Amino acid sequence: MAVEDKYISYRIYLVAFGIFLMAIAIAVKLTNIQWVEGDYYRKLAKQRTVKNFIIPANKGNIYSADGSLLATSIPNYEIRFDALASKTELFEKNVKPLSDSLALLLGKSANYFENELRKARGNKNRYYLVARDLSYTEYVRIKGFPLFNLGAYKGGIIVEQETIREHPIGKIAERTVGYERTSNGQSLDGKGIEWAFRNYLNGKDGKILKQKIAKGQWKPIRDVNEVDPQDGYDVISTIDVYIQDIAHHALLKQLELYQADHGSVVVMETKTGHVKAISNLGRAKDGTYYETTNYAVAESHEPGSTYKLADLMALLEDKKADTSSVYDSKGGVVVYSGKKVRDSHKGGYGKISLARGFELSSNTIMVQAVYEAYKNNPSQFVNHLNDFGLNKTLGLSIKGEGVPYIPQPGDKNWSNISLPWMAFGYGVHITPMQTLAFYNAVANDGEMVKPQFVSEIKEWNKTIKKYEKEVLNPRICSQETILKLQAVLANVVKKGTASKLYSKDFSMAGKTGTAAVNYGKAGGAGKYYASSFVGYFPADKPMYSCIVVVHKPSTALNNYYGADVAGPVFKRIAQKIFTDAPSTNEIKNLDRKIPKQENNYDSYFVKSQNKQQFIPNVKGMPGMDAVALLGNLGVKVKVVGVGKVKKQSLEAGQNILKNTTILLELS
Repeated sequence: MAVEDKYISYRIYLVAFGIFLMAIAIAVKLTNIQWVEGDYYRKLAKQRTVKNFIIPANKGNIYSADGSLLATSIPNYEIRFDALASKTELFEKNVKPLSDSLALLLGKSANYFENELRKARGNKNRYYLVARDLSYTEYVRIKGFPLFNLGAYKGGIIVEQETIREHPIGKIAERTVGYERTSNGQSLDGKGIEWAFRNYLNGKDGKILKQKIAKGQWKPIRDVNEVDPQDGYDVISTIDVYIQDIAHHALLKQLELYQADHGSVVVMETKTGHVKAISNLGRAKDGTYYETTNYAVAESHEPGSTYKLADLMALLEDKKADTSSVYDSKGGVVVYSGKKVRDSHKGGYGKISLARGFELSSNTIMVQAVYEAYKNNPSQFVNHLNDFGLNKTLGLSIKGEGVPYIPQPGDKNWSNISLPWMAFGYGVHITPMQTLAFYNAVANDGEMVKPQFVSEIKEWNKTIKKYEKEVLNPRICSQETILKLQAVLANVVKKGTASKLYSKDFSMAGKTGTAAVNYGKAGGAGKYYASSFVGYFPADKPMYSCIVVVHKPSTALNNYYGADVAGPVFKRIAQKIFTDAPSTNEIKNLDRKIPKQENNYDSYFVKSQNKQQFIPNVKGMPGMDAVALLGNLGVKVKVVGVGKVKKQSLEAGQNILKNTTILLELS
């Protein structure tokens, strides 16, 4: 028995010793955590329960040249309620008036809201959803409701804000307006103006400190932000909504008529290079058309006959030929290294002048003129093309400009047919925008300007940056050559390949183009045509230049030529701009004073001297009138939308204090 008791005692001592060692280990670990690793664990705990969240800054707006909103950021608010934030006395005192206010704003009964708020408090819900998708005006109102007006700490209001990018006018120039894709607050990529000018549009994000609560949710710790966001600047584009609408629908109509694959149109202001309209439409599987790839900027392809202007410019500059020089079209077929160059008109045109060959877009005439002049020195011709700027990009502000290509003598791709093929627009690549800039230089008396999509960066009425005209080449060729080129381009419309477009009501000048695409594939599989027209109007005093390109028009109508497919789009744009615009008559006797008007003005002047101290009611007023009225009262104005004032964030009758800001919602 004694032996057994002794054995039990040993076991007890052993267990006690083990417990003692464990206690020492725990004490050592606790001491280590407290004094050695304590800072690390405290920091880790804080990171997991309290952290800064990004408050995205409101993007600046993108406006058209005529002041229409093309893209804007709309603040969207979500209101939640921390039911445990307020003391019982405050909650009971305010829950009924809060419910009444919510009922008026949100359209449900006061009893519903009171029951929901009490249920949230009973369930210890610290993140109860009150309302979502609220406008700024609604957010300002709800923030002033009983209990909520005490803030997050005492009143329990939790405000979540996000910014939504809207395009008020819809799909207009959508591909050029563009977008910016982001993830976790980081820019990934984008297109168009949104992406190119993101550094101005995006502003600077703010920060807000939040604490983690139940179910992985976070709530703000205090009413004020750690760092307030700074709104982005506004971008004023060169797009004119009126011209854009004309160009878009003219192109769409023609694409639908010819069941084409895709097409583009650009209208540019001759003197400044401001792009007033740009439309890029591609065909969907269901046969509808929508803004897709920016073909005008990105699609570099063989242009066909529109390239012949470069031929004529080089020949005239080197005096290798004149517009009166005569060539034989040789029955409409000439041969170089076993390869045939044909005219579209069977049998050719007989013996005609170089100018007439250009007007009729004769391949045989233009190719012979270039080949005879430069066959012994092709570099002389190619150097002209390079000097004209046809071998390099325009350096456009928006992303994705296509790269032009001109074969150079001595390159591995140069061959015996390179020179003659270049003369009628094959073996070279160029984008529609680059072609337009070249033609625009002729319209602009030799000055080549860079196409621009943005004219100004603004912060409200303050100009941050202004984009002046950028000259790429002050003199693309001599004035003598320019005058001859302008004459033959006008004759193309009067009596050449585009004679169907001629109108006595308004003058136009330009060049047709029809290029075979994918012709090099075996058996001609996949071959189709790209029809184009590029020029300017009016012919005598050019205001606008324009290019239209239509890819893969259906051959079912037995017509795929530039004059018939692309030309009508050009004519429709010129016609609408110059004949549909309201006429302006001279107004006489402007200095004559009318007594009634003078009395009205004197009365208004007296009233204007008495500075108003209260916010006026501007609901129903046109947005611009409301902005002017409030601005004259010293009130800072922010505007969302277009049209007339639907809501104002400050009610009529409130005192006007220093730095008062009001938000107007227009519709």
